[in-house]
Amino acid sequence: MLGNYIATYIIDVAALVFLCCLIRSNNILNKNRKGPFYLSITLTVLIVLSEAGTLIAGNGDADLRILNIFCNVFGFALTPMLPIILIAIFDVGILRTNKLIMLPSILNMFATILSPWLGLIFYVDANNYYERGNVFYFFVVAYIINLTILLISAVRTGQKYYSPIKVKIIVLSLFAVAGTSIQLILPFVYSSWHSVTLSLILYYLLLSEFDGSFDTLTRLYNRAAYEKMANKLEGRKQYSIVVMDINNFKEINDTYGHDFGDAVLKKVATVITKSFDTRCTCYRVGGDEFYIVDSATDLVILERQLKSMTNNLEKERQNDSRLPTVAFGYSIYKGEKGIGYKEVFKEADNQMYYFKRIQKNMQKTI
Repeated sequence: MLGNYIATYIIDVAALVFLCCLIRSNNILNKNRKGPFYLSITLTVLIVLSEAGTLIAGNGDADLRILNIFCNVFGFALTPMLPIILIAIFDVGILRTNKLIMLPSILNMFATILSPWLGLIFYVDANNYYERGNVFYFFVVAYIINLTILLISAVRTGQKYYSPIKVKIIVLSLFAVAGTSIQLILPFVYSSWHSVTLSLILYYLLLSEFDGSFDTLTRLYNRAAYEKMANKLEGRKQYSIVVMDINNFKEINDTYGHDFGDAVLKKVATVITKSFDTRCTCYRVGGDEFYIVDSATDLVILERQLKSMTNNLEKERQNDSRLPTVAFGYSIYKGEKGIGYKEVFKEADNQMYYFKRIQKNMQKTI
């Protein structure tokens, strides 16, 4: 039985080392996630080795008592830290602005370090037999608190973006919670770190796909993400589409250079993000083309947001007259029969080009 457990731990460690190699060579994954990923993997490997050490040393051989104590201290002290590190993979800002999140882990660490003498979290007797300590529940509470914080942070991260990532993150976090909770209830079922290893791999796959949905320059969603959304729009009962195009963008690149052209794209993207509410998903689908998909169909709200965008861009133009204007068109779909996504999009696109022609004619008359 011991050999079977050790073999699975070796597989876990090998999988985690391979995952490190994948992360290192991944150019799609947000670079801010890589550090927390490496730290999570390192922490998991150390805890896996500690648990393997307790299995090897905790066989009643008094000569291995010190090793058994050391491995238990290491495992119990580090385990509650893992959900906190996983939070940083989603959003490191949560840890920077909420220092008290670390408090349960720190208190558990102190209790664990004192356990060899006071028997708080665990106790290993003179004959090298392990038993749970008088306040073992303190470790459990700290771990549950951190798992709860992990779930809350997953929900918060999902709310910043569109629903598919939200649902996937929550489901995956629930999987990690369920998999690691089994061993708390059944201490001789060593399933926790197999679940954590699998969860880290799944987090990597999910977040690689997610980060690959963004335009690297503007950090808006890219064309691939838009096409996925467009396929789903066919089944929606109502939605709005806004099509935008930067006026005279080629001339801007030719006159001021591509570096300034990139700065223009970033500025326009910032203005768009600032001007539309969280129901709207913004995409950069081409060189100077931007699309917005709104889950609402209220004309008044949509036009108010478009006006806000126009005003915000005009304020930026007052600071830098080289910044261009933006032409846009929109279409609102309220479930009319016989009308598909292509027709809705075409209406918005035609309106945008009509608006662009009007703007050009106005410029010629000035």
